[in-house]
Amino acid sequence: MPTATRGKTTRYAIVGTGGRASGFIDSIVNTYGEHGQLVGLCDRNIGRVEYQRQRLAEQSGPDVPGFTDEQFDQMIEQTKPDVVVVLTMDSTHHQYIIRALELGCDAVTEKPMTTDDAKCRAIMDAVERTGRAVRVTFNYRFANDVSFIWRKLHEGLIGEVISVDMEYMLDVRHGADYYRRWHRFKDCSGGLLVHKATHHFDLVNWWLDAVPETVFAFGRRAFYGQENAARRGEHYSYDRYTGYPEAANDPFALDLTSKESLRKLYLDNEKYDGYRRDQNVFGPGVTIEDSMCLVTRYRTGVLFSYALNTFLPKEGYHVAFNGTKGRLTFNSGASPHIITGEGSETDIKYTRECYFHPQWGKPEKLEMPKLAKGGHGGADPVLHRQIFDPGAPVDPLRRDAGHEQGAASILVGIAANQSIATGKSVNIADLCPHLGDRKHLSELL
Repeated sequence: MPTATRGKTTRYAIVGTGGRASGFIDSIVNTYGEHGQLVGLCDRNIGRVEYQRQRLAEQSGPDVPGFTDEQFDQMIEQTKPDVVVVLTMDSTHHQYIIRALELGCDAVTEKPMTTDDAKCRAIMDAVERTGRAVRVTFNYRFANDVSFIWRKLHEGLIGEVISVDMEYMLDVRHGADYYRRWHRFKDCSGGLLVHKATHHFDLVNWWLDAVPETVFAFGRRAFYGQENAARRGEHYSYDRYTGYPEAANDPFALDLTSKESLRKLYLDNEKYDGYRRDQNVFGPGVTIEDSMCLVTRYRTGVLFSYALNTFLPKEGYHVAFNGTKGRLTFNSGASPHIITGEGSETDIKYTRECYFHPQWGKPEKLEMPKLAKGGHGGADPVLHRQIFDPGAPVDPLRRDAGHEQGAASILVGIAANQSIATGKSVNIADLCPHLGDRKHLSELL
């Protein structure tokens, strides 16, 4: 998998320079600057490229050349990166991953690796054809709490795992934000069963060391969108929030002039591509679900049930593992949600509880490790070290993920989307034969 190489400076180019890019840029330039060099920035919106270049200038960082998406090949030819970091809109990941591989680079991509089965197969074919590597940044794996769960399961605390239940709750502040952005369009994000739930499916895949086999799902849009607001008797005169005085008291409103960083990153750059970061969540055009559930059978025989709702009064998730020696339960909460450019990760308060319920005897509350400092409960700095530090130790928890593990995650959501559309169960092997008949996630790259 692509990573910093011991004894040499690794050259990186980034395509996609929105809010998520800042953390990667800072890691390459500042934290791991002695091992890596940022050589190019690329985006369909040249204003966002210039925003990141200005950030670097304010930090006395390097003067990194900027390119439009149409100049992607030119960037590769001119700057000669070893690794391309792909942070664009989900539905475009595949084109930059594949082209980077074809031009002789490895790729690191944000989750989800892509959004449908055809694009997934195209990436897998490109890896086989070029011999280059793809790494998927599943930062959830690197948090101390989920790593603790992995250890307990692999130590055999509850014996053989028979089934898993997970409920994920997005509070209304967090959930609504997906319906303001491009994520509201299913052809851009794959819906939240791909964009958001890929984290959750990957965690379960990794916790179980298992490859998913068959999926059946239901989903509906019952809260967000113009039609649901009208059904409740709600009507809005504005299709976005910024610049409309009548939106001032709307609790769902995001005013892009309220923070300088939001204005500079998004509002000031609308003139380049027309992208509006603050669309009304009850406006027309929303095509993704907001309430979803599914069941999955793994090739190992484990059964998994999952639910995701995006409009709730609390944030967090509950997961339960049912085994031959007992039951392990974990509850995680987080408040408040931080919008990119609006707040700091240090503002988030986490709550976590873990219990072991033996088949015979009293439940035992397990002492959880403290979360580390940094984004996503301390996971981002650990992930970035694994990617950008050639001296990072070998990870005994096998948290690095390549293209096949990236596929195993998104294919649950992709299969779920197809199941919702057809009313039938979907076999993942039919969507992506590249995974073969391997049962264990650790057998995948």
